Amino acid sequence: MGAPASRVVIVGAGPAGATLALLLCRAGIGVTLVESNSGQRRCFRGEALMPSGLAALEQMALLPQLKALPHRPLAGWRFVVNGRELFTAAEPLGGDPQRPCTLVSQPAFLDVVLRQALATNHLELLAPTTAKQLIWQAGRISGVVLGDGRRLAADAVVACDGRSSRLRQEAGISLSTGSSPIDVLWFDLDGPDPGTRPGPCPLQGHFTTLVGHQGVFSLFESANGGIQLGWVLDATQPTPQRSPQEWIASFASQCPPDLANWLNQSAAGLQGPTRLSVQVGLAESWWKPGFLLLGDAAHPMGPVRAQGINMALRDAWVASQHLIPVFQTVKQSLNPPQNQLLQDSALAAIEQARRSEIQTLQTLQAQEAQRGEQLRHNALLRCALAVSAPWVGGALGHHWSQLQKPLREGLATLLPAP
Repeated sequence: MGAPASRVVIVGAGPAGATLALLLCRAGIGVTLVESNSGQRRCFRGEALMPSGLAALEQMALLPQLKALPHRPLAGWRFVVNGRELFTAAEPLGGDPQRPCTLVSQPAFLDVVLRQALATNHLELLAPTTAKQLIWQAGRISGVVLGDGRRLAADAVVACDGRSSRLRQEAGISLSTGSSPIDVLWFDLDGPDPGTRPGPCPLQGHFTTLVGHQGVFSLFESANGGIQLGWVLDATQPTPQRSPQEWIASFASQCPPDLANWLNQSAAGLQGPTRLSVQVGLAESWWKPGFLLLGDAAHPMGPVRAQGINMALRDAWVASQHLIPVFQTVKQSLNPPQNQLLQDSALAAIEQARRSEIQTLQTLQAQEAQRGEQLRHNALLRCALAVSAPWVGGALGHHWSQLQKPLREGLATLLPAP
């Protein structure tokens, strides 16, 4: 049995688009999902699920799926200054012991979500296909034009097509952005050859951030195995031209001896860097008649605490709770303008429900990033912290853990819409 005539067109099969498609399809609503990539393999996909994202997955009844996917609960957070440990904070940072930050293979997760949505027979998946233009009718967005010229009519179009959203631009919605002082160079590290490695990975499941004379970088054991590493550099600085051995030497020079020794045996497995431009912004409006922005298309997030994937999942859940009642029941007693008014009221309610949390978390991200920048550029402060670490590290770790609560747990409740 094929998919029914689509009532909702979703563009972008990332975390927001894929999970929203599944939730609508479960409710019997026809969805066409348009994705420009042929698969889920991209150069970078965030994989850290905070308690806020896990709460959304629990509401979606998707938490059990994680157990069958490549995943890794994070043991904690470790900070090293000038080669000396400042503090370690164990997960779950005083929160729900059943919900530590968990790393999951995002491509594998999205594959499962899409398979479930297809199994409902309410989803039509068009991939690889681009949506290049919006269809306007009497001041209302009523569908999309695909890259091959096909026209898809829809009662609503949901753009989940990322921070550079083409459909956001097509809709004439501006994005308010602030200049970011940093970019991130992203590396993959397969790890030392098992025959030569000195022992288990010294990270021991901790997300580790190291600050020193060379700069700032973080590394962690990914859900799929191996190591992922992000190196911070000034946004105006060109990408340094270094060999894998030179990069490893830069990393190791800021590490405690055990981690430095481990990394020095890993140069052959280093892949990258891929330069990731840091962009933070907020759309002036998330909707127009018949049209909705979600995820990075509505609010590109900074890299602090992996808010991109977590806020996208929360967006999708809240959106589903407002859209399902509108599209699930055919209101035969209402004429088309009245139905459209109900739909647009739901779109406005979604933005209202989500905007405050996004704005607050973007502010908290910026504050934490600013503290990191102060440490990156202040050699005297780094030296003082390294020397005093045995005495002040515990207090700093407690204070830092308290600051993380909203970034980990979110601010808004995920109750069903009234």
